[in-house]
Amino acid sequence: MQLLRAIGFFRGNILILSATIGAGIFVSPKGVLKYSSLNVAVSLSIWAACAVLTLISALSHAELGTTFPISGAQYYFLKRSLGASVAFLNLWIKLFTHPLRLATESLLLSTYAIQPFYAGCPAPELPKRCLALAVLWSLGLLNARGVQTVAWLQTVSTLAKMTVLCFICLTGIMLLGMGEKENVARFENALDAELPDISQIAEAFLQGLFAYSGTSILNSMAGEIKNPGKNIPKSLMTGIPMVAVVYLLANVSYLAVLTPKEIVSADAVALTWTDKIMPSMQWAISFGISTSVFSSMCCTVLSASRMIYTASQEGQLPLIFSMLNSHSCPTMAVTQIIILTSIVIITSDLINLIRYSGLALWFLRGLHMIGLLKLRYQEPNLPRPYKVPLPFIFGSIAISLFLILTPLIKTPKMEHVYGLIFIISGLLCYWIQVHLNQHSVYFVKVTCYLQLLFNVSPPEDHISTEKRDLKEIFL
Repeated sequence: MQLLRAIGFFRGNILILSATIGAGIFVSPKGVLKYSSLNVAVSLSIWAACAVLTLISALSHAELGTTFPISGAQYYFLKRSLGASVAFLNLWIKLFTHPLRLATESLLLSTYAIQPFYAGCPAPELPKRCLALAVLWSLGLLNARGVQTVAWLQTVSTLAKMTVLCFICLTGIMLLGMGEKENVARFENALDAELPDISQIAEAFLQGLFAYSGTSILNSMAGEIKNPGKNIPKSLMTGIPMVAVVYLLANVSYLAVLTPKEIVSADAVALTWTDKIMPSMQWAISFGISTSVFSSMCCTVLSASRMIYTASQEGQLPLIFSMLNSHSCPTMAVTQIIILTSIVIITSDLINLIRYSGLALWFLRGLHMIGLLKLRYQEPNLPRPYKVPLPFIFGSIAISLFLILTPLIKTPKMEHVYGLIFIISGLLCYWIQVHLNQHSVYFVKVTCYLQLLFNVSPPEDHISTEKRDLKEIFL
């Protein structure tokens, strides 16, 4: 039993659209406008710049997935290039950032699903959180059915989300084409608004780049992609520009109908937009957006579980997380992500969740690029089906440094100290993990009981001493 290579070029594009077009385009417009000082021209420029930066970063990271075509390629690459301690730090950070992203998406989905029942007022927090937890655990059960079931769902849900977004985009274009003063007013005097400072621009970029954060899905699932050397870069070069066009047109449509202050104050921007255009369509838009966010959540769970799966195979997490069920899914890895996200859902400030996960994401992307440069120097003859130009690598490093250091230098906050403590605690946990005797008889017995409980077994392509120990215990 092993992970199946079932994703080709078409499904690769579907995965990019599903993973990327999710919560971001329905949450980030609020954050980008807020940190752009409600400046429409700056806000739209940041959205366009985010698309360019994302494409540069994604193509740079594509070399990782094509050189090491295994699931969780980023983790394996860091362990090989920068050592086990840095790979564990990557694992430590993503064990928290993936649940942060999932919690953001779960809360947004529940907000859009419940809001039509509370027309004219915000929905209560308790029903939103309960529905978010119910959706999250349903998602875990779906992922346990395997990647082919999830890929089929992504195809259907992507059609639904693109239908909703195309409706929003085309409506906005029509309203601007009609030339009504109310609709074009925000764009006529866009350059006269107040300009944000450099730290606000960095925060606005973090908000906008959150909407593109799903583009790493193909690297995380490189072990399940057919011909990854060709399909990963091709899918990125076609998928990301499509996403960028949709995002820009959606933001123009929002601004054609709503004022910047209305967007910043709205909990559900698309529903507020629909309520002003045609209130009778609110249910349909709500369903389409919920489907969109749900499909993005599926991709996040896929990506996170494959990272845990690879870390378990490399010995930095318990062996049980690399075991597969009858549908070739790492069930225990999925369960771990669902449990961690359930805890995070208690926090409901979406903008802060985006900020924290964005800083950590770009810190890791900077590490990946440093590791890429080191590996090119140490192993110049390593087979590389796709080799990214050096300016892209240095550009990605510069982007990471700008997004991380600008808020720290211009507007230092206590939360930045907490982030530093969090990273240091990851190194401490690595030291404990190295010195922890995971091969004790008690630990192996617990693994055996969990294996029987969840009906999972080790993959055929990963035979280790620990697996042989498990077989001896069963016998």
